[in-house]
Amino acid sequence: MTKSHILLVDDDERLRDLLRKFLLENGFFVSTAREAEHARKLIDLFLFDLIILDVMMPEEDGFSLAEFIRNGPICLKDVPILFLTAMGETENRITGLTRGADDYLSKPFDPRELLLRIQAILRRSHSLKNVATLSMGEVNYDLQFNRLMRNRSPISLTTVESNLLKIFARHRGKTLTREDLVTEYEGDLNPRTVDVQITRLRRKIEDDPKIPRYLQTIRGKGYILIPDA
Repeated sequence: MTKSHILLVDDDERLRDLLRKFLLENGFFVSTAREAEHARKLIDLFLFDLIILDVMMPEEDGFSLAEFIRNGPICLKDVPILFLTAMGETENRITGLTRGADDYLSKPFDPRELLLRIQAILRRSHSLKNVATLSMGEVNYDLQFNRLMRNRSPISLTTVESNLLKIFARHRGKTLTREDLVTEYEGDLNPRTVDVQITRLRRKIEDDPKIPRYLQTIRGKGYILIPDA
């Protein structure tokens, strides 16, 4: 089995080295960064399965780096983030979760608890990636065969609709901008026609395309696919 690659970002050198050793001993491949700028360089070079962020760092804090990750290239949007910080108050936890974190662990902590949280996050992440079929009311989408069905009856998709649906399915639950869709699209896609294509796709997915439940608009940001399962 391929080892999960974790990026650990913390300006505390002693803690960073101890955690790196602990994670290596527990079967992970680990890269470390001392601050946000260093982390950004590593993110450009590698694909990570999980990013662990300290909040209080010099120059740029972990909240800001998390926003960069969530609003950055499409390949980063699905990477789980765990905040590891001395800022353990409820408001700080809420801030961390609203900035895109998947979990939040306060310092000081037991490394065994951190390990359990990492394992739980990776299980959820791998489970989402391995889902074969998405359910949207009476409509089901088979990711493997790129097939859309309503009550076992096939729904015809154009090439553009098919490619867009594949992108949304791969990144379900994540907001995608028009630029994200154009970048990942397999072929040529005019950004000016994205809205039109989304409208057409909704007619095949939604019970009421004018009030979309599954393929929603996030005002000022883009679109998001939220299946039932």
